[in-house]
Amino acid sequence: MERIFSPTLTVITVVYNNADGIERTILSVINQTYPHIEYIVIDGGSTDGTAGIINKYAGQITRIVSEPDNGIYDAMNKGLALAGGDYVLFMNSGDEIYSIDTVAAVFATSPDADIYYGETEMFDANWQSLGLRRHAIPERFNWKSFRYGMNVSHQAIYVRRKLIAPYDLHYQLSADIDWVIRAAKAANKIVNTKRIVAKYLVGGMSKQRHWQSLKERFQIFSRHYGLVANIFNHIVIAFRLAGYYIRHGKTND
Repeated sequence: MERIFSPTLTVITVVYNNADGIERTILSVINQTYPHIEYIVIDGGSTDGTAGIINKYAGQITRIVSEPDNGIYDAMNKGLALAGGDYVLFMNSGDEIYSIDTVAAVFATSPDADIYYGETEMFDANWQSLGLRRHAIPERFNWKSFRYGMNVSHQAIYVRRKLIAPYDLHYQLSADIDWVIRAAKAANKIVNTKRIVAKYLVGGMSKQRHWQSLKERFQIFSRHYGLVANIFNHIVIAFRLAGYYIRHGKTND
């Protein structure tokens, strides 16, 4: 008899003072049809009512931590240290798992992958859809796939926990890119789910401090791909972005 593939997924939500978005994120996780989900919420000591919303669902959340942290990636590392599932997914406050059957559909795609990935739909502050990301996901993803830009969202990647290392806290805004590249380097089987798996709220610190984010990305790409290759890749990125602006007049990540 064929074994049914039903691993445990640890979903980690990091939040700080986001009373407007946290409930939407929590509901997208706890309403999943997939039964094997461990849910961890890391709150940085919110003072705006976020903690009250989280506690409303305490019976459906595996672990809640509420204490000050040293930034988003420190909070994410706290979540990783508590994770006990076979796979890990980060779904931070304001974002959503795409639909109630998404997790079940992801694991039904193919058994025993090291990484599953999919597409992301973008939403504005009024929760109006902006469509899919400008960077379409690659048909085949590996650690070199980010050399022309991050074409798979952090919220759209399910990673086998044993491949995961902590986030590098040297990076304040783009450590997730480095984290995904390192996980992909360690992966043998990476599966494209060929579906939209996440809803992403556009904005955040990487938008507000855009130049710092870009500098960090350049450092990360140089570290993994080499300086000369990264310079050439950025020339390609610049030409592609210019072409996109000419055709569309705007851009989404």
